[in-house]
Amino acid sequence: MIPENQTSSRDFILLGLFSSSHTSLVFFSSLFIVFILTVTENTLLILLIHRDFHLHSPMYFLLSHLSFMDILHISNIIPKVITNFLSGTRTISFAGCGFQVFLSLILLGGECLLLAAMSYDRYVAICHPLHYVMLMSDSVSVLLAMGSWLVGTLNSIVHTAYVLHFPFCHSRTIDHFFCEVPAMLKLSCVDTSQYEQGIYVSGIIFLLIPFSMISVSYVKILHTVLQTKSSEARKKSFSTCSFHMVVVIMYYGPFIFTYMRPKSYHTPGQDKFLAIFYTILTPTLNPIIYSFRNKDVLKAMKNMLNCIPLAKK
Repeated sequence: MIPENQTSSRDFILLGLFSSSHTSLVFFSSLFIVFILTVTENTLLILLIHRDFHLHSPMYFLLSHLSFMDILHISNIIPKVITNFLSGTRTISFAGCGFQVFLSLILLGGECLLLAAMSYDRYVAICHPLHYVMLMSDSVSVLLAMGSWLVGTLNSIVHTAYVLHFPFCHSRTIDHFFCEVPAMLKLSCVDTSQYEQGIYVSGIIFLLIPFSMISVSYVKILHTVLQTKSSEARKKSFSTCSFHMVVVIMYYGPFIFTYMRPKSYHTPGQDKFLAIFYTILTPTLNPIIYSFRNKDVLKAMKNMLNCIPLAKK
């Protein structure tokens, strides 16, 4: 296969989630509403955590970073989908595609590590409450958050450089709604099997190990809770853990299935469907599951709303 002359046109074409037709207007409207909702609720959570000193704890500090990652992640993808739909074009520049890959990998990898850090925080708080101040001090929480960003960035630099280095043959049409590594590898006209091995290694570091840590943490949390005498406490803990695990599975499951399969096993429709979970749904659900069901966050929100009329006066 002969690589196409990349000097003629370096732009890619994104086929997107839907075609520019009247029947797609409902799906487009729903996507736009979800985008606004996700940005609003995550921004509100960050403001609440920053404003209310009762929320100045390691758990909420990590949550604020999760919300910031979710805002950046959905903003990296959905505005381009919306712009292409409204304009009727589907192109994305080589630089724009590279930036999408770079930022997406930072946030996907960083969020995987951050979710594991948050599960560790809950494990220490419930299973070792007397040692919580020592094991989850402010410096430790800052280290966990910054480590998630740093390791995610280093991983993204390596993978982005490799993916953009591959020559793309003939069609530069990406059958996806954003520039994602597995979809781009299908356009390459060289053997990418060695690079795919590197993806598996990253998958073990960012997906399998954190997911295993989260699962073990929640098993130990449930074991500790079962030993308590209060049936109300057990019921509340079961409810909280079950909701958290549903979101974790929704995030890690499709992510693992997408990035840890050989290129030949990928189908465009399946990849787009799976990507919706970890790029759109979980950023929308994270604030609701992790915080807005929490009485401390609800109290902080009530206090902020009460202060609004006073500020106007």
